[in-house]
Amino acid sequence: MTTAPLAVGVAGVGSLGFHHARHYAALPGVRLAGVFDARPGRAAEVAAQLGTRACPSLDALLEDVAAISVVVPTPAHHDVALAALARGRHVLVEKPLAATIAEAEALVVAAERAGVVLQTGHIERFNRAVRAAAPHLARPRFIESDRVAPFVARGSEVAVILDLMIHDIDLVLALVREPVTDVRASGIAVVTRSIDIATARLEFASGAVANLTASRLARERVRKLRIFQPNGYFSLDLGAGTGEYLRLRKDAAAVLAGAAPDLAAAIERVPLEAPEADALQLELASFVRAVRGEEPPAVTGRDGLEALRLAFRVLEAMGPAAAGQLS
Repeated sequence: MTTAPLAVGVAGVGSLGFHHARHYAALPGVRLAGVFDARPGRAAEVAAQLGTRACPSLDALLEDVAAISVVVPTPAHHDVALAALARGRHVLVEKPLAATIAEAEALVVAAERAGVVLQTGHIERFNRAVRAAAPHLARPRFIESDRVAPFVARGSEVAVILDLMIHDIDLVLALVREPVTDVRASGIAVVTRSIDIATARLEFASGAVANLTASRLARERVRKLRIFQPNGYFSLDLGAGTGEYLRLRKDAAAVLAGAAPDLAAAIERVPLEAPEADALQLELASFVRAVRGEEPPAVTGRDGLEALRLAFRVLEAMGPAAAGQLS
């Protein structure tokens, strides 16, 4: 018995949307049925390169697909995704899920009513370093993240919290899996009307703490994550996809209780290894499997909604600095 290829499309084929389309075109059991972009010339260029159809409208694209990636600018996520959900199409929306909490809630409700998959594109869940650390993670107590990048126009229509920090907000929520009880934050706008540099401190119900820093005004790109748990410490370089795990040996208590405590002797280095793979390709493959009913969505619409809710709590905690960005 053979299964017909899954017809998928991409709405928005700018720099990131192109890679969605490129990966779909290469995924086994998938047929890239078409692309749409508000710039017809761009859609035609990508379609010619990938051997697919440039659709003249979003409606035309939705006619031909069972599932779609929404990779348009954040303010348009709601309208494009809602149109797809209303047609009963499965939808993957790039992060953040929407520009406002109300819009994100509407998408989640629409997907549940339609009985279709709504997945949020939080790609760091598929990062090689995160995948390698996952088997060893147990009750993180303190997390530090640093995410800085050079300025680019894409994403600058929203605060850096919604553009960059939300990656780490989602990761922290997935790692700790507890309610956030306290949020403190500060940030400033430098070159845009939105917050360009931000820091946030999140405290969870158990007392676990996460400190997050994000900037889109750096000279170089840095994505680091440090995780402390009762038995050890992780240092992850998300940019390189590498990391290390230093954990206490089973005899650590005896070693440290000796006459000459030696911390180095009480610690062992555990190699962190995961298969090398393109994170976006893994994300899209997981979406396809979810659409086929083979597994639950890796990052659900509700996951995306919770990350967005916390991102707005971070903005609210900034007070006057974030005025005008909470609508």
